[in-house]
Amino acid sequence: MPTLNWRGKDAVLNHHLEVPYHLLKCEPELSAGTAGSGNLIVEGDNLMALKALLPYYKGKVKCIYIDPPYNTGQEGWVYNDNVNSPEIRDWLGKVVGKEAEDLNRHDKWLCMMWPRIKLLHQFLSEDGVMFVSLDDNEFPRLRQIMEDIFGEQNFLAQIIIQSNKRGQTYKQIAKTHEYLLCYGRSSEAKLGELETNGSNLPEEDRFGKYSSRELRNRNPKFGRHNRPNLFFPIFADTSKPDDQGNFPVSIQGDPGCVAIEPFNSTGIESCWRWGKEKVEKNTTGFGTKTLYAKQTREGGWRVFEKYRKETVKAKSIWFDTKHISEQGTNELGRLGLGDAFQFPKPVGLIQDCILLATDEDSIVLDSFAGSGTTAQAVLNQNAEDGGERRFILVEMDPAIARNVTTERVRRVADGYTNSKGEAIPGLGGDFHYCTLGSPLFRGNGSLNQDLTPETLARHLYFTEFGEPLSTPPPQGGGLIGTYGDTALHLLWDADGPGFLDATTLRALPPWDGEHVVFGEGCAVPASVLQDHRVSFRQIPYRVRG
Repeated sequence: MPTLNWRGKDAVLNHHLEVPYHLLKCEPELSAGTAGSGNLIVEGDNLMALKALLPYYKGKVKCIYIDPPYNTGQEGWVYNDNVNSPEIRDWLGKVVGKEAEDLNRHDKWLCMMWPRIKLLHQFLSEDGVMFVSLDDNEFPRLRQIMEDIFGEQNFLAQIIIQSNKRGQTYKQIAKTHEYLLCYGRSSEAKLGELETNGSNLPEEDRFGKYSSRELRNRNPKFGRHNRPNLFFPIFADTSKPDDQGNFPVSIQGDPGCVAIEPFNSTGIESCWRWGKEKVEKNTTGFGTKTLYAKQTREGGWRVFEKYRKETVKAKSIWFDTKHISEQGTNELGRLGLGDAFQFPKPVGLIQDCILLATDEDSIVLDSFAGSGTTAQAVLNQNAEDGGERRFILVEMDPAIARNVTTERVRRVADGYTNSKGEAIPGLGGDFHYCTLGSPLFRGNGSLNQDLTPETLARHLYFTEFGEPLSTPPPQGGGLIGTYGDTALHLLWDADGPGFLDATTLRALPPWDGEHVVFGEGCAVPASVLQDHRVSFRQIPYRVRG
């Protein structure tokens, strides 16, 4: 398979492996609600933030949505889309070296995106799905690096989004669209369907709403010659019409029944979409609930399926008003944040991605969080179907993260007063706000000497239980905190990590469940540890990320 090459690729190809693990520091004053939901907003460079999150969430994320810089070359955006921000220039200089001075903007964009997508790929569960919004500026290159990382066989869709009905009229052709690229983590990734609220079901009988779909396969390539098991007569009982004038059908016709074979209106042979067994299963004793026959005005007969699902497969072109970019601006404006962020994505766009790719308890990750549309889409969908999806947002710019992303999610969750003075109820939900702390390890593999025991304790708690520690660690016995039936301990003295010996073991606070103890060494026999339900983990070797 062909691969994409660019200047600087060799320097960033495996850079994601070299990014140091950093600690996540919870900021209670910027968080909302109480611990327990698993929702996170992380402030910091998304490359370092993703590496910091990886020990907690590798292989656990069902849906990733990102809206990275489009690399238009324009100045003045909150995100500088010419990929020439001071942060990116500094990063390229360190990683790519002197060659970075000669990179064009496409090279820079690729150097920035490759390690981030490599890390994002690791977060996905085997049935996970990733969506990327982009326009023409980098679309060909994005498609290729996605193929390189995910594999061509895991391409799911290239969706065209009508983002601007009027179009960019200053161009020679008024551009009205953007792209939504979709890849699965593996062959296990499957997209669901979109809800229609019954709008795709225009007919109704005593069993409910439905849409009539001809049972004959309309593909002209299929017929008795290559689908012999799908070519057989279906019999219509013309003596038993229902209230709508439709006739029940069966595989075995009684005398007087009309035999219907899969020919089109011009007499061209085709075949059925269902085999005999399925037809029989859906007709015996069901009347016209699932299948029925009807005579055409020309005197011919057709067999129809009553399609009752209130969902439809997503199409490759999305032109619903809820997907238009202007909707994103309007939605942010209604929250009183319209002047704080340019070009936010519409909630409806990301909510449809969530519908297609998640279950009711999935984790959704957005590492280019911007104004926080993804979090609002998650909370919206949870409110609509009673789900317990969780979101993880990463935003690099501290001003945006604190004043826009966090504030938007807080208002959506808690409720707010709109510009008309109307009180808008909240959707519920909470989140923890985290920043990136010090690197966990030094270059020689030892723990960073600048780490305080409280900082390390918070990291260990998060690593073990997937939740930030909501209160400072209590004093005495090295207890960090408890979660479920497990008590977590960090042994620490004036010289750093401490030893677990018989005296320390006896000093552990009473606890009916399991103990997990981190320390520099252990002088207690394994059999004694087992008797006391203690698991010992040596620092630094058993410290994850």
